Amino acid sequence: MEKLTYEKPYIKKLHAGVMNKFGTRTGIQPVKQIDGVSVKSLIENYGSPVFVLSEKKIRKNYRSAYRAFSTRYPKVQFAWSYKTNYLNAVCQIFHQEGSWAEVVSGFEYHKALRNGIPGNKIIFNGPGKSNDDLQAAIDNDSLIHIDHFEELNQLLVLSKKLATKPRVAIRVNMDTGVYPSWDRFGFNYENNEAWTAIEKTINSNKLQLVGLHCHIGTYMLSAGAYEIAANKLCDLAMRCKAQLHHKIEYIDMGGGFPSTNTLKGAYLPGSDTVPTVDDFAEVITSTILNFGFAQDDLPLLILESGRVLIDDAGYLLGTVVANKRLSNGKRATIVDFGVNILFTSFWYEHQISPAQDFNSHNENMIIYGPLCMNIDVIRESINLPLLDPGDQVVVHQVGAYNMTQWMQFITLRPAVVLIDKQQHTHVIRTGETLHYTEEPEIIPGHLKPDK
Repeated sequence: MEKLTYEKPYIKKLHAGVMNKFGTRTGIQPVKQIDGVSVKSLIENYGSPVFVLSEKKIRKNYRSAYRAFSTRYPKVQFAWSYKTNYLNAVCQIFHQEGSWAEVVSGFEYHKALRNGIPGNKIIFNGPGKSNDDLQAAIDNDSLIHIDHFEELNQLLVLSKKLATKPRVAIRVNMDTGVYPSWDRFGFNYENNEAWTAIEKTINSNKLQLVGLHCHIGTYMLSAGAYEIAANKLCDLAMRCKAQLHHKIEYIDMGGGFPSTNTLKGAYLPGSDTVPTVDDFAEVITSTILNFGFAQDDLPLLILESGRVLIDDAGYLLGTVVANKRLSNGKRATIVDFGVNILFTSFWYEHQISPAQDFNSHNENMIIYGPLCMNIDVIRESINLPLLDPGDQVVVHQVGAYNMTQWMQFITLRPAVVLIDKQQHTHVIRTGETLHYTEEPEIIPGHLKPDK
């Protein structure tokens, strides 16, 4: 019989919980496979750590969200939020499902074009568009969402000699009862700045105002806030029709719908507190339908959802490196992935599951990454079975933002693998190498090492 590794005993405070004659229950189940593909084989074939995305889940999420809106409203269009996850394979899944592209930079705009999206199906948001960006959007007949008066003036200058009018929308910020208010972007509704921008755009006779847009926040937990926002955009659209004799073709409600991840500091888990897509769809569509538009004037409803469509389709697989005791006696487990690739660990209490069978004993612990930084904390406090070096773990709901906000810092960024509907695996982004990270570098001649 193999001798067990000695571990120094320590005294810890016990907290009351649900118990039976066998002690506390973990409530944790091992996660040994994703979409029928074993976690062990994924790590063996693609390394550790590795991101895994489920195509089946992405398509299911999209179809469910589209159904929630399209069964309530006759004219609905989704536009995939590139900043959420702009890996080309991911974008192509959404485009195959019928989604347009929503981008916020010249980089993302040209990525969408290279993905085969026609210019007239690209929505260009963001406050930092250059003249070249705007010119490209004009040339491709894209929908340009104006963020500030300087951008409006840029467009007026660029459109002076054009035979056709660029298609634009006014981004509106407003008080929806959720604070802090997202008033950094767009024109304010309450102080009539938005109406001034609308009047200036229409009266210029150089731009074609086709839409109104808002994005009231991120990870929004209040469906009622979208009712307020929809009311205010509808009010602007009605005023355009009545006072300026101008029809608004679409209302873009932006994104911000949350996934069921649990925010740090939340009293209850996200699965118990987050509104459903149906909840958001009900308040938005009923508000527009009941506002009084004539049937012919009913605007197209655009949604720019990101997080809610992909977060739960993403997993991060990793391996335990070591265990140790901190000075206060708390157990610490070190894994081979850090906050540089799991950026959302700053926001969420991510669910972490063992990927193999375990014994019945569990303990409260802290999960650290491998970075030489004190902030490299994956979970500050989590009850898990005791994990040994070499054990594998699965981090859940990591599909949104991690693959766009990750950093090459201390460690290389890992591969991303897609599991298709037939349970076949595909590398959709290779793991980084030293050569890849050094390729843009140039060493001046006097600093080159002697050979």
